[in-house]
Amino acid sequence: MTRFSHAIDIVRVACLLILCAGSASAQDYQARSWAASCASCHGTDGRSAGDVPSIAGRSKADLLAVLREFKGGKRKTATIMHQYAIGYSDPQLERIADYYSHQPR
Repeated sequence: MTRFSHAIDIVRVACLLILCAGSASAQDYQARSWAASCASCHGTDGRSAGDVPSIAGRSKADLLAVLREFKGGKRKTATIMHQYAIGYSDPQLERIADYYSHQPR
C-alpha cells in the first residue's frame, strides 16, 4: 500500500465519521423539537419545578414504558399525556425517551 492510497483511506474514514456525526446531530435536533411539547408541564429539558414529575435523567426504558402505557390507554390519569402520546409513532416515542434520558437531572 502506498502512502497516497493510505491517505485516501484515512480521508474516506474521516468523511464517514463526519457524515455519521451530522446525522446524529440532526436526529438529536428532531427529538428535541418533538420533546419541546413536554416542556409546558415537565419543565425545560424535563426538569419540572412543580407537582408534575421531572423526566430528565430517567432511564430510557422507564420513560418509554410510561409513554407506551399512555399511548395504549393502559395508564389513565387526569392529564393530557395520552393525547400527546398517541400523536407520536413508536420510533418517535423511543427517540423522545432517549433524548430525556440523556438530560441532566
